[in-house]
Amino acid sequence: MEKISGFSLVRNGVQFEYPFLESWRSLLPLVDELVLNIGKSDDSSLAVAQKFAREEGQGKVKTIETIWPLNDPEKKKSGLILSEQTNIALDGCSNDWCFYIQADEVLHEEDYPVIRESLKHAQANREIEAIVFQYQHFYGSYNVIQQTRSSYRREMRIVKKSSGARSIGDAQSFRKLNLGQATKLNAILTAARIFHYGWVKTPDAMKEKTVFMDQLYHGTQESQEIPYSGDNFRYKRFWGLSEYQGTHPKVMLERIEKQGWKWDLRHSPFTFTLPDLKKVILDGYEKITGHRPFEFKNYKVK
Repeated sequence: MEKISGFSLVRNGVQFEYPFLESWRSLLPLVDELVLNIGKSDDSSLAVAQKFAREEGQGKVKTIETIWPLNDPEKKKSGLILSEQTNIALDGCSNDWCFYIQADEVLHEEDYPVIRESLKHAQANREIEAIVFQYQHFYGSYNVIQQTRSSYRREMRIVKKSSGARSIGDAQSFRKLNLGQATKLNAILTAARIFHYGWVKTPDAMKEKTVFMDQLYHGTQESQEIPYSGDNFRYKRFWGLSEYQGTHPKVMLERIEKQGWKWDLRHSPFTFTLPDLKKVILDGYEKITGHRPFEFKNYKVK
């Protein structure tokens, strides 16, 4: 099998309670190098990353410190800074096949054989330019999962660099650039999962993160108390949430045991609006047929 590069980025990961170390630990066994873009932070993120590289990196880890253009209003639209910084990490990869993981995403060790098999299949077919993973979105607590069309169910996380793959928008996905046109990558699906913990933090950290991330989409705001997205940082019981019955990646177990807050799904008030009725109908159709109507995809499945 060809050598694999891994790449990731983080800024203020300690302050915003990202499981970035767990994320990198879960990826390290699968890659031959790991490129980390550490945005100049207000906390100890760089020192933590450098310690990880020294003590756990097995000589595979390279850190890059960057300064995010937070004072440029043109960059603070639609999360553009995030894709630009992701591409800096991608450009630092020395291998053609590159495995991207965000600072709140973690791989399950049970899926390693599946991932390796998918990589072999992709590398054996010249048409394939990406591998698409299944998503598990956690919300409010480590034992609550969100399964509804409101959250994306799949996304590319391994891309072939020579295809021209570039991170786009707010860095959720990738496109390839051909003669100035951004087109979809040819991809295969894998059964391997991405465990997404972006909405599992203490309420205070969730609010801080929301205020900062909103500024990357809408520019600097006058009030630090009320984010552009309103009170989304407050955990609510809504359609599509259920109790998670599976296991978590081993690298997450210590963090989960030290969880300093508890959000009770069963005893939280249920919020339901008229647009949720459409979700109920479409989610029911998907559950019966396995097909998600009107689903947007950044890739073409081969």
